[in-house]
Amino acid sequence: MVVSSVFKDKEFIPKKYTCEGQDVNPELVISNIPDGAKTIAIICDDPDAPIGTFVHWVLWNYPVNGPIVNIPEALPKVEKLQNGAMQGYNDFGKVGYNGPCPPKGHGVHHYHFKIYAVNSLIELKGKVTKKELEKALSGRILAQTEIVGLYERK
Repeated sequence: MVVSSVFKDKEFIPKKYTCEGQDVNPELVISNIPDGAKTIAIICDDPDAPIGTFVHWVLWNYPVNGPIVNIPEALPKVEKLQNGAMQGYNDFGKVGYNGPCPPKGHGVHHYHFKIYAVNSLIELKGKVTKKELEKALSGRILAQTEIVGLYERK
C-alpha cells in the first residue's frame, strides 16, 4: 500500500510538485511490505501524454529497513542517494524526479506512481531509463502497488 501526505489516490497533485511549482517529488509512505523485500523501486509515468507514456521518475534500490518505508519529499536530483538508492533518467532527459507538466489545455493527466517491493539489489550502470529498470525488475518483484495523482495546466 502507498499513500502520500500531499495528495490522495485519484486526486490532484499540488502545484508545488509540478513544473509550475518547485518540481520536487512528493512524500510517499509505503506499508504492507512483504517479508523478503530488500528494496523499493518506483516508476512514475503519465500515459496521457500526447507522445505516448511519458516517464517522470525512475528510482530503485531504496532500502527496506522495516515494515514501513518513507520516501521523503524533495530527494536530491542525483544518480546515487546517500542511502544507496539510485535514480535514473526521466523523459525530460534529467536524473531524478520531474513532476507533472502536461501541455496547456490538454486536459487532466494521470500520474501513476508505481511502487515495487523487490527481493534483491539491482545492479544497473549507465544512463538507466524506465525500460532498463523494468527489464531488471523481471522475476524480482514480490509485490506492487500504485497511487495515481491528477494534474492539468490551463
